[in-house]
Amino acid sequence: MITFGTLGAADITPLALIHPCMNEPQAKVEVIAARSREKAEGFAQYQKIPQVVDQYEQVIQHPDCNAIYNPLPISHHKHWTIAALEAGKHVLCEKSLASNAAEAEAMAKVARDTGLILMDAFHYRYHPLFIHAKDIYQSGTLGTIQSIEAVFTVSGIANPNDIRLNFATAGGVTMDIGCYPISWVRHLTGLEPEVIEARAEEGPPRVDLMLEAQMTLDNNIQASILGDMRPNGKFRAEVIVTGSAGTMTISNPLAPQMGHRLRTVIDGNQQDYFFDRRPSYSYQLDAFIQAVKENKAPITDAEDAVNQMRVIDQCYIAAGLPIRGNANA
Repeated sequence: MITFGTLGAADITPLALIHPCMNEPQAKVEVIAARSREKAEGFAQYQKIPQVVDQYEQVIQHPDCNAIYNPLPISHHKHWTIAALEAGKHVLCEKSLASNAAEAEAMAKVARDTGLILMDAFHYRYHPLFIHAKDIYQSGTLGTIQSIEAVFTVSGIANPNDIRLNFATAGGVTMDIGCYPISWVRHLTGLEPEVIEARAEEGPPRVDLMLEAQMTLDNNIQASILGDMRPNGKFRAEVIVTGSAGTMTISNPLAPQMGHRLRTVIDGNQQDYFFDRRPSYSYQLDAFIQAVKENKAPITDAEDAVNQMRVIDQCYIAAGLPIRGNANA
């Protein structure tokens, strides 16, 4: 049985952890702490979490927990994730795993040293939609891969005090949603991209509201990624792969449970694929449980997160912005 302690009362926690645990006999959420006792108690009552404590440290040290969920601001991921691992707890940490690649490497080292599971919460990676898309990509039916376009855009953030608009909390579109197109490209191809150029539009100083980057993979595949949370934007989450024999379009790889489509057009023949509406977060929980039970690293483990953060750092540098977590920037 996986018994989670959760740090904070983040908006994502019910979707990402609590609801999946309700339908999973091998996992439950046992204890919570938040910035205030009152906030934690209100959240716990509504979400039916049995125990409330005052401090994050008490969650980490709690004897009834063997795993920690960390949805705190990204600037807090390194400290509390390492503390949890050193306390002997497995960790499911929200993306982006860390403020930068150096922080991610420090976290990965502790995971290696302790022999515990540290999973980067890219839930989409475990859904049948993306798994089947990767199978098609690897099958060769698209011919020689020429280009990949990966896009994630949303409407802007209304609250100017949102942590995603704050450099000090490792904010920025690339840290929040732009990380997905990067991850889609990396995991679809199994290759690590090299950033050639990038362009960003800032909101608050040093915080990207839009960032697009051009990349190359294996010296012959061109990739472009876009993350955009500027005002008046529209939702779009899509990957388009172009090969010499045809194309593949993945519509809404982010959350297939909200509707999706996988379309291939090969040698003029169009085929659409659809998969079940079970939430991607439930598949992620399956993978976490399996990783813990088998003591085997998940696909989005700490080592993968280090490579992910290296690409994000490259994007910021290429766009003329400081990497997150740089106090002197």
